[in-house]
Amino acid sequence: MNRKPVRHLIEPEDFTIEELNEVVELGKKMYEAPEKYAAVCKGKILATLFYEPSTRTRFSFETAMLRLGGNIIGFSDANTSSVSKGESIADTIRCMSAYADIAVMRHPKEGAPKLASLYASIPIINGGDGGHQHPTQTLTDLLTIKMYKRTIENHTVAFCGDLKFGRTVHSLIRTLARYNTKKFILISPEELTLPDSLKRTLTENFGIELQEVRYIEDVIGEIDILYMTRIQRERFFNEADYARLKDSYLLSQSKLQHAKKDMIVMHPLPRVNEIAYDVDDDPRAVYFKQAEFGVYVRMALITKLLGVDVTC
Repeated sequence: MNRKPVRHLIEPEDFTIEELNEVVELGKKMYEAPEKYAAVCKGKILATLFYEPSTRTRFSFETAMLRLGGNIIGFSDANTSSVSKGESIADTIRCMSAYADIAVMRHPKEGAPKLASLYASIPIINGGDGGHQHPTQTLTDLLTIKMYKRTIENHTVAFCGDLKFGRTVHSLIRTLARYNTKKFILISPEELTLPDSLKRTLTENFGIELQEVRYIEDVIGEIDILYMTRIQRERFFNEADYARLKDSYLLSQSKLQHAKKDMIVMHPLPRVNEIAYDVDDDPRAVYFKQAEFGVYVRMALITKLLGVDVTC
């Protein structure tokens, strides 16, 4: 029996710029008129394989499939599955391929979703792997930028916080480099700077201007898009290092006084103590809408990978 080739999304580079734009535009249409797409995945099943805790990614995928008229199976704690008995990723995904039409996997080990894709006969979506990649958060971010800034290109984008281990940062910064971004401003403590290999890729392969600073206040007036991230406790081997760095950056209303009026503040969430609650009511704070947009761009991604007809 001849099968159509299976597409996966393991990292944003798996899609061309044209394909990324296609998913973002479809996500926008789905946000504006979700009722038109309420049955396009009727009879389809999404498997959610979450080996690591998640709130927004897991629930937004589940919401996305339900809004498309599909169904869900899966686990949110690997200890409740046969993984606790020592089952391999290869064996798990072989079985899931018989039960579901598409799967999303989050895993603490870098490369685990890629490994799963080698044994899958259904599309595999990387829902985040260690400190490596988070391509569907990148799609969410691209839709957010599109909605608020009208275009994804030609912005000065600042990333603040954990730039060393932050998979959301790594995915987004590599993708925005493909979109003719003006400049990246990197704001972090010395211990959490962007990996040198990634900085070389940005400068040598894309000719991106990079500026590294230690404090938000030094550059706040230059920024079009401020992408805040938390200092991630789970990525540290030493509790003392985490305790020393966890309060390094706090964005407050007072720091926004010198920012552009049309700057937007983004955050992949969860927030811990890097954005003060007095920022939430500022019109430039878009992180909760960003989380909402994640549902619709994931709806668009599911339909693309399944190859379902979404003409309405």
